[in-house]
Amino acid sequence: MYDQKPWLKFYGDVPASLDYPRTTMVEALRLSAARHPDAVAYDYLDHAFTYEQFVRDIEQCASALTALGLKSGDRMTIALPTIPQGIIAFYAANRVGAVASMIHPLSTASEIAYYLTVSKSRMALILKDHIDKFREAQKDAPSQILITTTLTDAIDRGRGNPAVSGDSDPAVKVWRSLMAGSYPPAPESSMGPDDLAAILYSGGTTGQPKGIMLSNYNFISEGMMTSAFRKITHGDKRMVMVASLPIFHGFGLGICCNAMFMSGATSILVPTFTPDTLAEILVKKKPTAISGVPTLYDALCRSPLLNEADLNCLLSATVGADTLPRTVKERFEEIVKKSGGNVQLVEGYGLTEAVTGIMLTPANAYREGSVGIPCPDMDAKIVKPGTAEPVPVGEEGELCVSGPAVMMGYLEAPEETAQTLQRHADGKIWLHTGDIFSMSEEGFFYFKLRLKRMIKSSGMNVYPAQVEAVLYRHPDVQDACVIGVPDEAQVERVKAFIVLKNQAKACDATAEALIAHCREHLIKWSCPREVEFRESLPLTRVGKIAYTVLAEEEIAKLGAQGKYTGK
Repeated sequence: MYDQKPWLKFYGDVPASLDYPRTTMVEALRLSAARHPDAVAYDYLDHAFTYEQFVRDIEQCASALTALGLKSGDRMTIALPTIPQGIIAFYAANRVGAVASMIHPLSTASEIAYYLTVSKSRMALILKDHIDKFREAQKDAPSQILITTTLTDAIDRGRGNPAVSGDSDPAVKVWRSLMAGSYPPAPESSMGPDDLAAILYSGGTTGQPKGIMLSNYNFISEGMMTSAFRKITHGDKRMVMVASLPIFHGFGLGICCNAMFMSGATSILVPTFTPDTLAEILVKKKPTAISGVPTLYDALCRSPLLNEADLNCLLSATVGADTLPRTVKERFEEIVKKSGGNVQLVEGYGLTEAVTGIMLTPANAYREGSVGIPCPDMDAKIVKPGTAEPVPVGEEGELCVSGPAVMMGYLEAPEETAQTLQRHADGKIWLHTGDIFSMSEEGFFYFKLRLKRMIKSSGMNVYPAQVEAVLYRHPDVQDACVIGVPDEAQVERVKAFIVLKNQAKACDATAEALIAHCREHLIKWSCPREVEFRESLPLTRVGKIAYTVLAEEEIAKLGAQGKYTGK
């Protein structure tokens, strides 16, 4: 059944396989620029930059980096929000033949030291305000040069070449000065399509994050396949995407930026995201597409500014990275409908180990609860966890994917790479995602839970996502997160953290009502034994609910009470 790819019948005019250029990312971008030189590549703070200008800036940056000593095979850290300097440097490093290591600009000094060390970065591009913590990190890391920039450097051209105030360190360079300098052209690199192009990092919650090694071909194929797939929704209309996720994240870099540039589309770069800023962009810029995590849409729906937007411009609204509560979907679609628009909020699926989105929902074939179907050239199947044995259609198992977007492996982690990338009997390399899915007869895939996120309570398996889905169906619940708390009798007891729509209802009676609600829909051992009300829940840096933070808080409480030793 999986070999027959039943999902292909929903492709319409989109081919099942694409012809990907066997080249580097920057060369693929040059091809887009040659086709659309005067088109807007990206919009930033109401300033539009054409593809022709974009390529010129990449060349200038590549020449400056070469003059600083960056060469083919070197590593360069980019620690910036979603601003032009970040994407220019990303492709400029590629032009030189170097590898871009993308990290969160708000990382701590100790985290930065780890990233610089594991990536063996020779230089780093950072915000000027973050120079002190990078200097602290450099005490234990190999990075030699820091390049500083500001949020407005890209639009402050011609206003002089400022130096770092009071600083004479020759290892500190200034972006605006570099971009105004004169250098010999950067030599053409020998980098090939299958060579390492970028390192992204997993959202690891225990131990150190894993570096995910992605090739030029990974980025090019993922960008082209998702762009081709979206033609089902957009037709031939040019896409304008809001880059509402950061460039250190696979979704933000892969879908919101690189995929746009592979197809000659426009990316609206958002350096600092709030629901109101996104609502303002929808009002002013009228993008055709937005993508984000569920919490983004939930917050957006509560922005008064959204009521002023004519959402008829939207042709595509997708959500990924976490389960979409039905209440959020319905609220967003109702707001769109009232403003004259007609777009469904649909789920997709991806993981950084395959750049990002590799499954999307066709607009003309929505299936409730489904994350959609695989993009062109991506194979998918469901196997019995811990094996390569496919399960029958309709049964749950671990999702495995194969295709050109699948990563090269984990950085300096051969054992973990071998566990995740496995050659099956068909001779293909399959990525074991660690996510539990099922597939319908039609070929639509349904996310069930993350294999690693499971609670063991009294010997029984409890899946937090399942409990959370039930809690979200209660009319009083705005947000919910379920964790397992260490318990001497049960191994782990189920605890729910709840944000209510009306905070005044936070009381024991409401907690009991929520537990009773769960008992109506779940087997006894899956129901929360305890409910804690919060005004808000902690979020990860990409907007997902940070369940590990809540778990760490509970363990700390138990430790302080002498009830948990970690054994």
